[in-house]
Amino acid sequence: MKNEISIRRAREGDEEALALVGQATFLETFAGVLDGAAIVGHCQKAHSASQYCNWLADSEVAIWLAEIAPGNAPVGYLVIAPPDLPMVDIGQDLELKRIYLLSRYHGGGTGKQLLAQAIDHAQSQRAARLVLGVYSGNTAAIAFYRRQGFANLAERKFNVGGKDYDDHVMSLALATA
Repeated sequence: MKNEISIRRAREGDEEALALVGQATFLETFAGVLDGAAIVGHCQKAHSASQYCNWLADSEVAIWLAEIAPGNAPVGYLVIAPPDLPMVDIGQDLELKRIYLLSRYHGGGTGKQLLAQAIDHAQSQRAARLVLGVYSGNTAAIAFYRRQGFANLAERKFNVGGKDYDDHVMSLALATA
C-alpha cells in the first residue's frame, strides 16, 4: 500500500506541526554544513511554534501543510508572504519564504505540488513574480527551482549563528490574467 500525501491550507492549531517539520528539515539539510549550535539557535527562533502562530494569524501570509496517510503526520509545508528581501523592485511580488519537505519524500511529486499551490496563490493575488532566497550551496534545491522555471535575480547574505552565508535570490515570472 502506497502512502498518500495530501496538501491542505494550514490553520490555527497547526503551529506545532509546522515548527516540527521546519526544525527537522532545516537540521537534515544543514547538519554538516552549518555549526550545530547555530542550527539549534536558528531553529529556536525561526522555526518556533510562536513564529508559525504569528504567521497563521497574519492575513497576508498563506501556509499549506503536507501530511501523509494514514495518520496525517506532517511531512512538509510552504509559506508564502509579502517579500522581505533586500531589493528595491519587489512591490508586486510575493515571496516563497519556505517550501520544506522531509528528504525521504523528495522525488515523489510533493515538492512540485507544493510549488504549484504557491504559484496558484501568487497568481490569485495578482503577483508579478514569485521570489525566494536559497542557500547558494544547496545545489539540490537550486536545481529543483531551475527545473520549475526560476532564474537568478540577485544575491544576498543570510545570517545564521552570527555568520553570513551566500544566498541566491531567484524569481519566477507569473502569467498575468
